[in-house]
Amino acid sequence: METYGGRRNQAARDAATVETGYALCSALFAAAVLFGAVAGPALLFELPGTVETLLLRAGLTIAPVVFVARVISVLVRFRRERPQPSQPGRTNPDS
Repeated sequence: METYGGRRNQAARDAATVETGYALCSALFAAAVLFGAVAGPALLFELPGTVETLLLRAGLTIAPVVFVARVISVLVRFRRERPQPSQPGRTNPDS
């Protein structure tokens, strides 16, 4: 991702920006779905007080953990990916 001298070009900066946005949006979606699945029944139905409290606290505990884990996993995977060839369709001369 870095060119000669360690400086990134505009395409590399744009790719990092897009990947960061994707990581944040997908993490927010995953955390919201998980919170809805865990705490949703407590918000929609009349449940005993202890069960309702337990479900809400579990949702509020697990959702941020999933958010952080998703962001980290997407950004680590992006960092490990090899850069795309500059000329699509071209293969290595040794192949």
